[in-house]
Amino acid sequence: MSSRGHCPPQQPDDAGTDVSFSALLEDSAEELYENAPCGYLSTLMDGTIAKINGTLLEWLGYRRDEVVGRMRFSDLLSVGGKLYHETHFAPLLHLHGEAKGIALELRTATRDQLPVLVTSVVKRGGGGEPLLIRTTIFDARERRSYEQELLRGRRIAEEASKRAHADRARLQQALAVLQKSLLPAALPQVPNLRSAAHYHTASPDQLGGDFYDLFPLAGDRWAFFLGDVCGKGPEAAAVTSLTRYTLRTAAMHNPDPVAALTTLNAVLYQRYTGGDTRFCTTIFGTLDPEGDSMRVRLAAGGHPPALIIRADGGADYLPTPGGMLIGFLPNPVFTPAETVLRPGDTMLLYTDGLTEARTGRDRALYGEEALCSRAGELAPVSPEALIADLTDLLGSFGDGLSDDAALLALGVTPIP
Repeated sequence: MSSRGHCPPQQPDDAGTDVSFSALLEDSAEELYENAPCGYLSTLMDGTIAKINGTLLEWLGYRRDEVVGRMRFSDLLSVGGKLYHETHFAPLLHLHGEAKGIALELRTATRDQLPVLVTSVVKRGGGGEPLLIRTTIFDARERRSYEQELLRGRRIAEEASKRAHADRARLQQALAVLQKSLLPAALPQVPNLRSAAHYHTASPDQLGGDFYDLFPLAGDRWAFFLGDVCGKGPEAAAVTSLTRYTLRTAAMHNPDPVAALTTLNAVLYQRYTGGDTRFCTTIFGTLDPEGDSMRVRLAAGGHPPALIIRADGGADYLPTPGGMLIGFLPNPVFTPAETVLRPGDTMLLYTDGLTEARTGRDRALYGEEALCSRAGELAPVSPEALIADLTDLLGSFGDGLSDDAALLALGVTPIP
């Protein structure tokens, strides 16, 4: 028998392709870890750094061999950060196995301080024994700068409010600029989606706490949110800034609506559980294209439900039961909901300044039933036409409108 008979069977032509594709996926995963938009860190249970990604090394200005196996996580913290780590962060991690959205300050190689948001999770073995700690770190310099700018604006506003009536116009102008800074300058253009928004300020002499946003996620997905911070003034504006920043950051990490609201709750609860309690109501969702339609997934925390106006007529609310106030309880429960917006359908998000307006001689609440009825009479209606109509409605309330009102309408482009 010739030696040719002992040759191994030839592999299919696509075998090499499978191997190459697997290697490509592995390379992509490693590259994503190293160059992620956030820092990744793995430590032993005693805090010794076992693994760190390139993004965090670049932020800190260290070489990998200076950190891995040589430093503990606490060595990267500022003096105040170390104190908070020992008294709050580490005990919380030991007790619950995780700590989410904790604000700390890292110390760079040049002794500069880097404000960050830290989330850590304990990885356990098959027997439940703790093996290591995985930590995700988000750069919070933009948020810190934003807060400082708001505080500077607060000082300007307080000084201006003490002046005579001649300074009132300047005060109102400063507040208007700050108010605009809490909202997107313009809504982005989304394929196959029409959008419109409106913010009605009840008083030009006060900063409101209503907010909304629409922004892209990975691929062709989009996220949106709308909410209302309790109270008014610079304090409420600071919470609004923190809320918008946190939701955007949380959505990039995990776009699930319940997860995003849970992260926001952890940040607000940790930040404002002292004497100055602050909380908000929020509705957060994602948009996923499905042919000519859009699948909407959302969750709400103490916020009025979304109103769906169908292309074939009529309007109804999308229930989100069980949603609790954001930042008020340590472990609230949020209920997910979803629907499909088909061509010509429009979804309306709004704050309660609209439905709690007082109307008529008896000063009765306008209410959600009246809003649903008005929207149903307009159906089918585009987001632009719906917002225009509700803007006129807000203007008709006069002094019956005592609270700010934010409106955001999203609709799938109708088929010609």
